[in-house]
Amino acid sequence: MEILAERMLLLRKEQKLRQSDVANGIGIALYTYQRYEYGEREPSASVVKSIADFYSVSADYLLGRSDK
Repeated sequence: MEILAERMLLLRKEQKLRQSDVANGIGIALYTYQRYEYGEREPSASVVKSIADFYSVSADYLLGRSDK
């Protein structure tokens, strides 16, 4: 899901975070997070929720269903 990877990268860059910061913040391995951000793998619903909570955005925004 390309839009998810793009939005994850955008949010991380806006907050000036490293990939390891986000991975640690949501409780997953760095390599796993990198694969999500590079669009090589899709996260489970629970991981999408964790990412949305971490960035204080909706899952719909991450998935491209909303621009808010």
